[in-house]
Amino acid sequence: MLVQLEIACFDIDSAITAEKAGAQRVEICVNKTADGLTPPLEMVQKLSQHIKIPMRIMIRPRAGNFQYSDDEFIEMQNQIKEFKNLKIEGFVVGILDENKKLDTFRNKQLIDLAYPLPCTLHKAFDEIENQIEALEMAVEIGFNCILSSGGKQNCMEGSEMLSQLLEAAKNKITIMPGGGIRSTNLKELKQQIPSQWFHSSAIIENGLGADFNEVKNLIQALQ
Repeated sequence: MLVQLEIACFDIDSAITAEKAGAQRVEICVNKTADGLTPPLEMVQKLSQHIKIPMRIMIRPRAGNFQYSDDEFIEMQNQIKEFKNLKIEGFVVGILDENKKLDTFRNKQLIDLAYPLPCTLHKAFDEIENQIEALEMAVEIGFNCILSSGGKQNCMEGSEMLSQLLEAAKNKITIMPGGGIRSTNLKELKQQIPSQWFHSSAIIENGLGADFNEVKNLIQALQ
């Protein structure tokens, strides 16, 4: 089984570095301290001229919780419409309701709007209490991937739940572990959670963006 690596990139240089180092896909967003927000259209336009690997674009209008106002939801819809005109591979989205469950109606609207491009359900998923139930719902409404740390601070702590999610997912949806993944722990994680995709920012201590050698080491850990 080919195991692949997605790098979360918060700037143009990180995405270029990720491609040069051999990553198979990048997630494009801005504002690392907010765990990723929608990038400017101009940033993605520029990147589409510089890199060839697939790009999934984060659609998240603000930091904080994942319950959005009507105006914010309209903004998310408009962003998907704009980005669909560019050379991208898919989107990264996630909306919860007031009970911290998947907002099936709104998520499905975004997924339908993104079609035929696929959508990853981002780490809003980790705020959901019953993740197995949420996985089935995610499949039903059309997500093709779930990015998760198993409801914990990082994948090492959430490895047991990630294993359960992987088993429950079968071939219906991809479970992509992400959260605290570095080259120093990825080999161990891969043994515990034999997923097809892993997600990391590849930012080493005191670094500002993806580190070329860290990306290379992450890929080596997946061999």
